[in-house]
Amino acid sequence: MSKRILITGAASGFGKMVAFDLAKKGYKVIATAQVYPQMSDLIREAKEQGIELTVDKLDITNATDIAYITQKYDIDILISNAGIMEGGPIAEQPLDLIRSMFDVNVFGGLQLAQGFIKKFIEEKRPGKIVFTTSMGELWTVPYVAAYCASKHAIGSIAEGLKTELAPFNIKIATCNPGIFGTGFNDRGVDTINRWYNPETNFTPLSAFDGTAEALANQLDPQSMADCIVDVALDENSNFRNVHPKETEDFVKQLQADAWTAKS
Repeated sequence: MSKRILITGAASGFGKMVAFDLAKKGYKVIATAQVYPQMSDLIREAKEQGIELTVDKLDITNATDIAYITQKYDIDILISNAGIMEGGPIAEQPLDLIRSMFDVNVFGGLQLAQGFIKKFIEEKRPGKIVFTTSMGELWTVPYVAAYCASKHAIGSIAEGLKTELAPFNIKIATCNPGIFGTGFNDRGVDTINRWYNPETNFTPLSAFDGTAEALANQLDPQSMADCIVDVALDENSNFRNVHPKETEDFVKQLQADAWTAKS
């Protein structure tokens, strides 16, 4: 039987690429988007490409949406991909922006996962949940520390779920992208300009030197989408999946260096 796969944040980026790729492979895909106009765009684009999938609305900060989706769909795999980035120096970043980011990246993802986990267990069915986190789960990148903190949090939650749900045959994995050109990182940088003012904030404008160069050298996202697809379908995948390999090696070295770093 073809696996049933629900994907959050499927309106753009990795989520849309993965949804379309899995549907092309013949899987039963439910692609969810935050708002109705995104749904319309997804439906139109899928039709234009001759792709068969189900599109539904899911704002993962909306408890009513979560209850509706978890009741409506019986799935085998959840790809928890929806996320947002709010950038800026954490010493000055408005707390309301950090809270809203945690609502999406942590609490929304966890609440949705809990809903499907309960169904897996009640129905005595195996299941799998794949969380799209970030290289920032494993490395605190300067000036996006709050975003990285949210990814640290969901990564820890995923690791806890992996251990706690093993007796129920529910598998958990994370996919940790490096810097890919989906537009996500660009929009994250854009968020800084909505509140940061070099004339009133103590963080100097020079702190952001190099940002434009980094954004200009992002990687082709298709390989990361392929990684997510492979992890989702592999019944014996690694728990943590950092991609590309160069990013994995870089993060491992940073983690080793952290043991001798000074305060």
